Amino acid sequence: MTAFFNPIIKHKYTADPTVISYGDRVYLYTGHDDPPPGVDDYVMNDWCCFSSNDLMNWEEHPTPLKATDFSWASGDAFASNVVCRDHIFYWYVAVSHRSIFGKAIGVAVSNRPTGPFTDAKGSALITGDMLPCPTTEKANLDPSVVIDDIGQAYLFWGNTTCYYAKLKANMIELDSDIQVVNVPAFGEGAHVLKRNGWYYLMYGYGFPEDIAYAMSPTVHGPWDFKGVINKMPYNCETNRAATLDFQGKSYFFYHNGALEGGGSHRRSVCLDLLSYRPDGTIEPIIVTREGITADEG
Repeated sequence: MTAFFNPIIKHKYTADPTVISYGDRVYLYTGHDDPPPGVDDYVMNDWCCFSSNDLMNWEEHPTPLKATDFSWASGDAFASNVVCRDHIFYWYVAVSHRSIFGKAIGVAVSNRPTGPFTDAKGSALITGDMLPCPTTEKANLDPSVVIDDIGQAYLFWGNTTCYYAKLKANMIELDSDIQVVNVPAFGEGAHVLKRNGWYYLMYGYGFPEDIAYAMSPTVHGPWDFKGVINKMPYNCETNRAATLDFQGKSYFFYHNGALEGGGSHRRSVCLDLLSYRPDGTIEPIIVTREGITADEG
């Protein structure tokens, strides 16, 4: 049995994973921490794409998207989420808006999972002046999209307050008012999924960030808080969950600061197993240096 060691990407700093399966491959999209020497702050200009057919060996693809590919953005490639609908790939990202205060959410599109991706709208999907309550500069962070059983898509996002809204069928316009999701100690890093009749909302809980989650039988709530499932990652104040069901097993992607020279602003994506109980609740996630092994991938 061959050991697999976290972090899974070792040659550059990666953060804020989002992951999909398409065909027989898994596509992992990450942020890219790239502060110059001596700078201890978030410096992120583009996103990365990797793929694998076994979760053990990852192929890097050319950079598919940069913050400045959105003409209305001034930069800052923050956390993102990729979803596939009808063989079209939609990439929801948080960037800094050039003319409207604070972060904004944009959406890029491609007909291939590896891109290149282009701005789908030519303008932001969500800006700070659209929100229903007073906002901070980072209010529009960490988008996550879920598509229900009848094909309706919903977008979740936020920083200190969790928001959600319905998306139109074209996936690039809102189709409802923006509403607030009430869950305890929401920080950021929303990750929403539907599985076996349950909606799950994972998120950064408090600060430094643990990962907690809530469950609901509907996307509109009420959300039943289930507690912390993943403690603060090693050498890093933030976290962002992503989940994947692949070849009959479930997996949990996250980031820490474990690479040489790493930390809260030089993060690295990791992978461990995820287990659901018969009632749908989630077993506490044990993060490991070993990660998954060859018979688990």
